[in-house]
Formats: sequence, structure tokens, C-alpha cells
Amino acid sequence: MSQTSSFVDPVFLARFGLNRANAIDYFLHPLNPFRTKAKTSNEVLNMQGISIGTLCQWGTGGRPGPLSLEDGEDEYRVALTRMTGEQYELLPLVDVEGMTPQQMAALFTIRHVHRASPTQTKVLGIYYILEGVIYKSPTVRGLMKAHIARTLEGLSEACDALSVCARYDPSSGYSWKFEHNEDDEEDDNLYYAQEKKKRKRRRILDNRRPGERTIEEEEGIRASESIDGILSRLSKSDVVVKGRPRQIEGQVMRIESMT
Repeated sequence: MSQTSSFVDPVFLARFGLNRANAIDYFLHPLNPFRTKAKTSNEVLNMQGISIGTLCQWGTGGRPGPLSLEDGEDEYRVALTRMTGEQYELLPLVDVEGMTPQQMAALFTIRHVHRASPTQTKVLGIYYILEGVIYKSPTVRGLMKAHIARTLEGLSEACDALSVCARYDPSSGYSWKFEHNEDDEEDDNLYYAQEKKKRKRRRILDNRRPGERTIEEEEGIRASESIDGILSRLSKSDVVVKGRPRQIEGQVMRIESMT
């Protein structure tokens, strides 16, 4: 079953509501696709008239009722530990940072276990009920796959955006232009014309022959070539998912040789 599947029973919620006393009963709904087909210890207890709600109302032989909700849950856990097989446990409330008391009251966590002894259990799955809707908790593998896919998508978009914003000139190296509009072609022609004037002015000021470069400029060109190689490999790699370039607001940044 898909990890995005869910189940809700509006009839049960409208008739009984949902609280910690009947959360297990709600999860054991016959139409719930998440419940196991095997007979669970919870169903055996239900046939004996034992549930969290009845324990809170009537108590037990050693602890006559009425009991508090917390004590009723404890007695229900004790009853489950005396049995073996598949069971559903209602986990205690845990304070979650950022959640209000109202939100905590609408959240129930249920653990599916196979009990071999009072102290030995094997977790088969974890489910949670949020505002009456039952979900299956995602696995660690599923979470990792989702985070990696989201990260690759972001890297792909960044590479695609950089590839269309890069400008290269053999003498001055790379520059980056992040503003795009209808006059891009005219702006590009103006940009290259200005760069040509700068190169001519530089040759006049430092009296160097055409094509002659300093050590610092050679290092800058090699760095630019390395950046170009990295972007090229990322854009052609099968690992990167092809995405749609997005507009990035900013100013023109240039990677020039160190002078």
C-alpha cells in the first residue's frame, strides 16, 4: 500500500467522536486498510469487554474504577503484556515543539508489534491518527529518498539557471548575468562592446602585447575553465533531473582574473 494512503470514517467520528479512550477501537475499524488480517490481542480483549474506555469506567479487580485516563491506558498496556501475538499499542503523549495543546489532543500514535513475551516485542509498523484521518508513518528509507530527490531537484534548477546566465569572453573570462528581459540580445551586444573597450584600454595602460597575460590572469583563466567544466558535467549528468530554469533576480557578477 502506498505511504500516501489514508483512511477516515465520518460515521464513527460523528457518532462517537475521537479521543484516547476509543482511538484503538477506531483503528480496528473493519474497513481500515492498514489493520492486519490476523487476529490481534486487542480484538481478544474487546470480546472480553476490556478496552481503555471500560477500564476507565469500571477499573480492574486490583484497581476499582473509575480510573483516570492515564491509569486506564496503563492497565490496558498491562493486559496486552500478558498476551502474545500481534497487537496495537497506543503510545503515550509526547510534547512536540511547535504544536499547541489542541493539536496534540488531535494526534494519536499507534504502534503495531508482534509480542513474543512480556518483554520481547518486534515493531511491525507505526501509524498515526491526525484529526480523524489514519496515516502510515513513512520509513527512514522513504524519508531519505524524498529528501535526496528534493535536493537533486534544487541542484538541477540551480544548474539550469546558471547555464543560461553564464557569459564567457576569452580574454576576460566568465561573467554572470541574472536579469533577463526582451532586450537581452541588445544588452548582450552592448555588454560585449563595453568589454572590448575595456580590453583595449588595458592594453594601452600596461603596454602589453595583444594576447600577453600575467601569472595572475593565467590562474584566473584556469579557475574559470574549472568552473565551466563543473557546470558542464552537472548539466549532462544522468543523476541531475532536468528541470525548468527559473528567473533569479540580482545584479551582474563577474569572475575576473586577479589583478
